[in-house]
Amino acid sequence: MTVRVLVASNNAKKLKELQQVLDDCGIDGVELVALGDVEPYPEPKEDGLTFEANALIKARAGVAATGLPCVADDSGLAIAALNGMPGVLSARWSGHAGQHGAEDTDTANNNLLLAQMADIAQRDAAFVSCCALVTPQGEEFTAEGRWEGSLLEAPKGEHGFGYDPIFQPADTPGRSSAQLTPEEKNARSHRGTALRALAPHIAALRS
Repeated sequence: MTVRVLVASNNAKKLKELQQVLDDCGIDGVELVALGDVEPYPEPKEDGLTFEANALIKARAGVAATGLPCVADDSGLAIAALNGMPGVLSARWSGHAGQHGAEDTDTANNNLLLAQMADIAQRDAAFVSCCALVTPQGEEFTAEGRWEGSLLEAPKGEHGFGYDPIFQPADTPGRSSAQLTPEEKNARSHRGTALRALAPHIAALRS
């Protein structure tokens, strides 16, 4: 039996990341469905105060609109010197979210954050992700992942998206997360960790 699962994101890289996790876990019989493959529905307002709350908001909206099990995530960069900010505001830190293309928004967010941290020596940071699975039967599962590291002083690398060019993972000395291959990133990243924890619940949908 093959089960269709909606991935509530307009970022094709996130769908590919989940597919890679399922493949690595030996989970077949799951067809991932992109938002572009379903009838358009209004994007829910992500007004939660935590990553978990926002992930659940998006997953619940996907189920309600399509009747499919839905996976969604909310993630961001937490800077110790900024008391965990940008946190849940990461995607709209510069105020440009939804106003420009994704790359322009990423650049604006990165530039603003680097300017705000220019004179701060304490640069500990972590990527945080919460992934949620909501089923049409009302079951809800969540999992969180963290990727510890530090904030760079200038962007490095061409891969990834978001804050990847200015994040230095603790487990890849000398390379930003934007300098890692997709396989390297999936094996270490906050979202990869959360998705792997969620994978058994996704596999259970086939029964």
